Amino acid sequence: MPAKSQGHPVPCATTVSRLSTHRDRMVTRLMRTIDEEHPWYRSLSADERSWIGLVAQSSIDAFIAWCKDRNRTAPSPQEVFSVAPTEMTRTVSLHQTLMLLKCGVDVIEAEAEVISAPGRAHELHEALLRYSSEFAFVTAEVYARAAELRGSWDARLEAHVLDALMRGEVGPDVHSRVAALGWSAEGRTVAIATEVDAPLRESRLREIRHAALAAAPDSLAGFLHKRIIVLLNGLDDYSSAPSQLDGALGDGPVVMGPMVTSLDDVPRSIRAAARGLDAVGAWAAAPKWVQADELLVERLMIGDPDAKTTLLKDLYEPIVRGGKDAILTLTTYLELGRSLEGAARQLFVHPNTVRYRLSKIAAACGWDPTNPREGYVLQHALGIGRLESLKTKS
Repeated sequence: MPAKSQGHPVPCATTVSRLSTHRDRMVTRLMRTIDEEHPWYRSLSADERSWIGLVAQSSIDAFIAWCKDRNRTAPSPQEVFSVAPTEMTRTVSLHQTLMLLKCGVDVIEAEAEVISAPGRAHELHEALLRYSSEFAFVTAEVYARAAELRGSWDARLEAHVLDALMRGEVGPDVHSRVAALGWSAEGRTVAIATEVDAPLRESRLREIRHAALAAAPDSLAGFLHKRIIVLLNGLDDYSSAPSQLDGALGDGPVVMGPMVTSLDDVPRSIRAAARGLDAVGAWAAAPKWVQADELLVERLMIGDPDAKTTLLKDLYEPIVRGGKDAILTLTTYLELGRSLEGAARQLFVHPNTVRYRLSKIAAACGWDPTNPREGYVLQHALGIGRLESLKTKS
């Protein structure tokens, strides 16, 4: 009969003594079983396999100690997992760890008839069943705590990275922190900014992170200066991002920065998105999701130097390269209220000539003068360009 107690069931003293005697053989068999049945184990580094071996040995030692003391509680996380570094929870998943536990149970059960006192194998089976159940809970607790710590650490690290990128600080420290977050920062990256309309709960930030990862598996998200900033990376087409992120980001305006192709350029996309968010209220007809470069005039109003640079380099300079006719035609057309006929009379040319010159301007700078909104932006680009020309002459 198994020993009676107020604690957990334990095998008889003879069985417990034999457990200690067969300890090394069980450990050897357990490691061989793990190697044979789990290909992922063989793909680990030597250090990582060593960690698992230490935990496997510790779990068997803890079982033997547990059997010796009927009042002993379930093994503590420190007791079993302290032999391996916390990095193990990153290398080996909870599912894989539980599979290793199952291997250990199978090994002990296979040895039960040999180890147990005659006719007492059922006691060992009963104790093993109880122990494995408690050990599974301990394992889940270890991984839960590691996940909580890692989540908090990642959130703080994300905030540091986003803040540094916002300030344009892309040095070795930022590169190492980005690598620590597992963000490749390779390929096309787009920054997204939206306002926080209420005190930000951690649960909402987690929801936003999950939505961002669904939109682009290589993503970051964080809270920065009363804004939510999301970095989407690695997609060739970002047209699906609004539909995947819209529900998580709330009802306020969402501004997408320009696409960039290196970590060094990410600050430009973040700044454009953030400043676009600051300025979007000046455009009454702005859509909920709007490109930062569609807000160049509004960003110029709040003193955004990047908007001024974009207006000069991407709009004004391509128009200037088209020659004096291009500048004169565009200026006349816009000042006369976008009238083809009026511009043609003023320039003494046919309306089709005006139309042709405007189409060449649109092809050169990517902005169509005949579109009311784009013509409005082009008019500001001309004004900024003229002011810069006057500064150069003076």
